[in-house]
Amino acid sequence: MPKSLAFGNGSVLVMLDQYARVRDVYFPYVGLEDHVGGEYAHRIGVYADGQFSWLDDGSWTINIRMDLSFTGLSAITSRRLGLELFFTDALANDQNVFLRKIEVHNKFDHEREVKIFFNQQFDLYQSGKGDTAFYDPMTNTVIHYEGQRSVLVNAMVGEKGFDEYSVGLFQLEGKEGTYKDAEDGALAKNPIEHGRVDSTIGISLLVPKEGVRAFYYWLAMGESVEDVKNLNQRVLRQTPDGIIRSTRDYWHAWVERTEWNFYGLGEGVIELFKKSQFYLRSHVDKHGGIIASGDSDMLQGGRDTYAYVWPRDAALACVALDWLGDRHSARKFFEFCTAAITPDGYLMHKYRPDGSLGSSWHGWLVGGKPELPIQEDETALILFAMWEHWLETKDLDFIESVYESFIKKAATFLAAYRDPYTGLPKPSYNLWEEQFGVHTYTVASVYAGLKAAGRFAEILGKERSENNFDRIAEEMREAIIRHLYNAEDGSFYRSLTVDPKGLTIYDRTVDASTAYGLFCFGVLAPDDARLIKVMKITREQLTVNTPVGGIARYADDKYYRTADNIPGNPWFITTLWYAQYAIATAESDRDLDRVRADLNWAERNALRSGILSEQLNPHTGEAVGAAPLTWSHAEYIRTVILYMRKLKELGITG
Repeated sequence: MPKSLAFGNGSVLVMLDQYARVRDVYFPYVGLEDHVGGEYAHRIGVYADGQFSWLDDGSWTINIRMDLSFTGLSAITSRRLGLELFFTDALANDQNVFLRKIEVHNKFDHEREVKIFFNQQFDLYQSGKGDTAFYDPMTNTVIHYEGQRSVLVNAMVGEKGFDEYSVGLFQLEGKEGTYKDAEDGALAKNPIEHGRVDSTIGISLLVPKEGVRAFYYWLAMGESVEDVKNLNQRVLRQTPDGIIRSTRDYWHAWVERTEWNFYGLGEGVIELFKKSQFYLRSHVDKHGGIIASGDSDMLQGGRDTYAYVWPRDAALACVALDWLGDRHSARKFFEFCTAAITPDGYLMHKYRPDGSLGSSWHGWLVGGKPELPIQEDETALILFAMWEHWLETKDLDFIESVYESFIKKAATFLAAYRDPYTGLPKPSYNLWEEQFGVHTYTVASVYAGLKAAGRFAEILGKERSENNFDRIAEEMREAIIRHLYNAEDGSFYRSLTVDPKGLTIYDRTVDASTAYGLFCFGVLAPDDARLIKVMKITREQLTVNTPVGGIARYADDKYYRTADNIPGNPWFITTLWYAQYAIATAESDRDLDRVRADLNWAERNALRSGILSEQLNPHTGEAVGAAPLTWSHAEYIRTVILYMRKLKELGITG
């Protein structure tokens, strides 16, 4: 299931599910070491008038959203128990503490005792063993630890801490877990256990008739028991409410630091633009990595997740961050890539947030021949993103610092990794990570990367290199037209491959990335007749003709496909690509109506909290694939900013 909320601060990423339960806690890297994910969940239960209910048992009405103070808000109602719970959630921006303010509303006309139980299911280091959980009487907290990972659990109502606790074995030796102990409204107070363990705490409230009582719950994460105890003292000293307020102030200032011209955009579109900034930034690690998604429910082949740094996704997210003014995150990402690039000048498929090599399904042997297991666009896109960084910052010292170590190294590889007969790049895996060949999108990105490297070389006075990179880029552009353009019908091939007999095989599949790559990377001007035609064909053939609408990735896309009478599921990314092209060709305010319609479509199909998934069910509009997906939010941000730049170009001020 998609995640409903995500909170990140560069060291911690916390994600909640549709029941307002904590489902992912990454620490100390955003995207690495999910101490909860998979089948685990932090259950929340309520006991009142002799009745017990878990929030995920189907008896509660749950409404989760993100407000524009950038705290998560959950309204949770049980008519049977006569209670409403209102959660306000925040991850402190400057310390590794996740806080929840819970207001308990009594809908009955008499005072009632209500008990709230929080169950914690941690798998520290994702090791499945060796954890210890214990009750600490000195601090009245429960602490889980293993090695250099510790999490402290606390809750308070007024000056009083939680009343009950228990720790025990979890899904081991016939033990279901201490959450079962809560279902009779009382906990056994077992003080310590080791192995695969969980813990539960309970807090009692006297709630006045038709009144409200509030309390706070928090998790503190550190590398030792002493660390989390110190964090707990900081929470008590600063107060949970004070930390929530200061976190709200920080994110409000972060998102609102730039004045934008939102002329013509609806309130929902504007709100999604602001929330997208928050979700994008939540997936940025302080060491530079930008992960694709922290959604642990989204399992790929091999039961792996999206919690990796794909240079492709991250480069486009980096452009969005630069356009938003977050220069620091962009620079850290480029430093991450500079450390990761191979001595030969290319980036691999994906990386873990600590910079080590990520898992991959790209083989080193293709058709019996040794091949580099790369997506060449991932190396080229970093150069493309660096050029956008330069346009935004004019930071000459930074560009100089990465010229030899990344720019020249990567461009030299791209310039050399070519077929001597066609002038096109050698085969690599495509951006969708499914096929091996020479892909139009990839070639276009390489063209843009080489053009960027040539411009950098010129700026830095590297004349010989500049002439070489720029010349090869132009040769590649000519090769695209010569070998990948089908003059007979005015289309571009998605890719070409050469079979073992030396015959060239052209892939005529209509793919959204083909036309977009030619446009985005400047191979063809927006008003070029060839581009106009291929864009028109692509939109016509890939539009999903259901009430949901949107644009599929390519014809007959079977990835999570839910129906046979459509080209594929609609993706936010590909739908927004065509909005970007409409922006580029707009000559008047009326021409932007198509763009506004596409932005409204994205907003209408986001989760109520503002989270954008990878794709949608074409009939129900339900989120499919990872949610949130960093790339989807990055393209939404880029589209809105391009729209606002077009307003300025047209002289429209509102």
